[in-house]
Order: sequence, then C-alpha cells, then structure tokens
Amino acid sequence: MRSLKRIVFLTALVATGATSTSVFAQQRPAAPATPAAAGPVRKLALVGGMLLDGYEVPPVHHAAVLIEGNKIVKVGRAADITIPPDYTVIDTSGRTMLPGLMDLHAHLMLLGHGNYAQWFPWLAKNGVDRVMEISAKQFINAGVTTAVDLSAPLEPSLNVRDRINRGEIVGPRMLMSGPWITLSQGNYPPDLKFQYVVKTPEEAAAQVEALAKAGVDVIKAYPMTKAHYAAVAAAAHKHNLKVHAHVYAETMVRDALEAGIDVLTHAGSAGTSPPYSAAMIRDIVNTGRPVVVTAAHRSWVYPDTIAFPERLQDPQLKKDFPKDIWDEVQRSFANWHTLPYFQRTDREMFFRERGIKQFIESGAVMGMGTDSGTPMNFNTEALWREIKVHVDMGMSPLRAISAATRVNARIIGRADELGTIEPGKLADIIVVKGDPLFNITALAHVEVVVKDGVVLKDERPAAARPAVPVSRSNR
Repeated sequence: MRSLKRIVFLTALVATGATSTSVFAQQRPAAPATPAAAGPVRKLALVGGMLLDGYEVPPVHHAAVLIEGNKIVKVGRAADITIPPDYTVIDTSGRTMLPGLMDLHAHLMLLGHGNYAQWFPWLAKNGVDRVMEISAKQFINAGVTTAVDLSAPLEPSLNVRDRINRGEIVGPRMLMSGPWITLSQGNYPPDLKFQYVVKTPEEAAAQVEALAKAGVDVIKAYPMTKAHYAAVAAAAHKHNLKVHAHVYAETMVRDALEAGIDVLTHAGSAGTSPPYSAAMIRDIVNTGRPVVVTAAHRSWVYPDTIAFPERLQDPQLKKDFPKDIWDEVQRSFANWHTLPYFQRTDREMFFRERGIKQFIESGAVMGMGTDSGTPMNFNTEALWREIKVHVDMGMSPLRAISAATRVNARIIGRADELGTIEPGKLADIIVVKGDPLFNITALAHVEVVVKDGVVLKDERPAAARPAVPVSRSNR
C-alpha cells in the first residue's frame, strides 16, 4: 500500500473540473487548503439535487449552491440562479445536498479495535500519529467535516489538527482536547499520556491552564466531584474554552450541570441507571445545556453486530488500514462477544430506549457525537449509526440532521460560520445518494465532500462527472 502521506486534497482537480474517488485513492502531494494560496479563487457550483440547509424547514428541490473560495455565495432553486461560465459544476441531480456533518465526541487514536488492553500497548509501540491520520481521512470519507476529539496525547493531537489546517493531510476541521483531566488512572496505561490525573480542584484548574497555554480547543473532564468540575469550568472559561464532561449517573450529571460544565456527554447512555428524574430532565431543558448521548456505541452496535457480524470485515476498512493495523484489528475480534468492553451491554440494552427518549421527548438541546473508534464503532460509520438511533427512537430525520449540523455548530460556538448552507458561511457541504428524510441510512452513502470550498471526495457515477482527464502530474 502506498504511503498515506501522499494523500492529497483535490484542489487542482476542482480547478480543472476533474473528479476523483475517495481521499484514500489520492496519490498527489498535499496542497494548502487556504484559497488564497491556491492562486485564482476557486468557483464551484453544486447543481440539481435536493437541498437540506441545516434548518428544520422543508427542503429546496432542484437546488443550486454557488461557492467562491471557501465561502458560500448563493443558494436557491437552480432555475432561479445563473451559473457564470467560470464555475466548475458538480451535478448533484438525483442526490441530496446538506451541510458537512459534525461529530462532537470523536477519538482519532481509536479505530474500532476490540480490546483496549491490547490496543493501547500496540499504539504506544507503533505510533499514535499514523493512526490519527487514518481516522481523520475516514471521517472525511464519511462526510464528517468537523469533529471534536475528546482525549488523546497532547502533541499528536495538536500536530494532526495543525497539519490538517495547513493542508498537509486530509481530515475534518478538528477541535482537540488533548488529555482528559481525571481523578483516577483507571485501567488506562500511563505511557500514552492521554489523561492527566489530579487530586485537588486546584490541580485540576492548573491542568486546564497548561492545556490552554499549549493551544487546545476544548477541555474534557472525566468523572470528578462538583468542586473539581467547578474549578475546571472556571479555569476553562477564562480562556473561552468549553468543557465537555463525561457523565453517566444522575449525581454526576447534577454536579456537572450545577458546576457550569458546557456539554454533558454520554448522559443517558451506558445503562448506569434508569432514566433520570423528572427534576433532572427539567433542569437540563430549562438551562438549555446541550446533551450528547453517544447512544449507539455499545447498546446498538453490539446487537447490530450479532445480527450482521460480516460488518467487522468491511472491505472499506481493509482499504483504509495498512496491513499491520488490519491484522491487529481483526485479531481483536476473535470471540468478540466476550470482550470486556461489552460485559455490561445487557444492562445497557435494557435501558437504552428510555435513556435516549427522555431527552428527545423533553425537547432538550441534543447534539450528535459517537465515541467513535471504540470497539467495533468504526469511524467509517459511527455518525450515521448514531443519527439512525436517534431517528429510530422518535427524533424526526430533519431534526436529527439539524442536530448533527446546525445544533452541533452552535454547541461548539461556531454557528456564525458552520452548520448551515447559506451565503456567508464556510463551504462545508456533502452530497449523499438518496433521500435521508425518507431513509436516514442514505447518510451512509456519501458521494461528494466539500470542506472549506475544497472537494475532498467525489465518487459520483462516471456519467455524472465532467469529461475532463485527471492530471497525472506529480504521481
């Protein structure tokens, strides 16, 4: 397999009207993602498909979206928009256009390996950076153009984020927490340094200061006391950083809510308790505090795999992974139903529907995140599976898509530039085969990915592509 470092953005192909396959197929040297560095301003038109703009309003049929550089400049019915001759046209007829998806709970250092006790030593020996690079490309191919990584070693986290921003590697717009802050080492190995163990609230605040100085984008707080949560939140907010707290039991949720934590992640999942009290739900709703349930990663992925174990040998994973990673991941799936990660899944499955419906039915602010990369929760499909669970539990497809786009953008404080398709916003747009309002699993079939005005993936049928030869230079 050729080196993944030669994978490239498709900037030059857009300029010529040429198209390509997924980013894993690209062999050209990386090009800067910044439009100003690419010479003339790129001009792109996506034309013909149904448009879901990120708001919970009826779609625009037979729509057109015009992009100049990295910004959306015009949106509407194709019949009402004149497309200048210097625009490269992507025909989206028979498809659906929607904002780039966002995952608010990602783990680039994880790839779906079945056993942490084996994976973490392997990772420490073979390197975190290359794994994070693979994960980032998988996210793009899955239509995820923005993601929040919640726990990984600090230096690799910032390195992969910055390399993506410079256009050296392909990946989503990443917000990195670096190591989480925790009161206990737990069963995690210390040599990977993806967590900071503290004792006092003052030590927790000091770690926030250190992370802020290093340049992280968010803070993750692992289970801790109310005093610790308050210290973390106060320190983070001084630097305009939001805190995502890993919470399960109601007492944890209550402490985090009252301490000023910004995002309640995992709340309602993992089967740690029956649905929360009416008072707890009321207070979450009334404060408008966002909840990111991460529902699918155990209690749905496990029975789904029982029903279709062939998903563990998905050919896309074999294409994405170098042989050593493929072999290691496949070894981890021997007797996968006995893995330690799934020993509480029977309890989680018992409570799973009530755990997520309590938020859907109450009108809580719900974002979308997946805990991606956890055992059998592959980065290639984690987000569409999470969205499907929300729909299956009663959320409308339109609301679920809005949660994964517009609402997520608001949660991370980027609603002014991301999350919807409208003039002035950054051009993050995906094209999927089918109608996700009819069948939400259409989100599993991403054909085109545009991030920041650059086409990173184009797998439309050959008949829909411009008849322009792909440049072979620099291959």
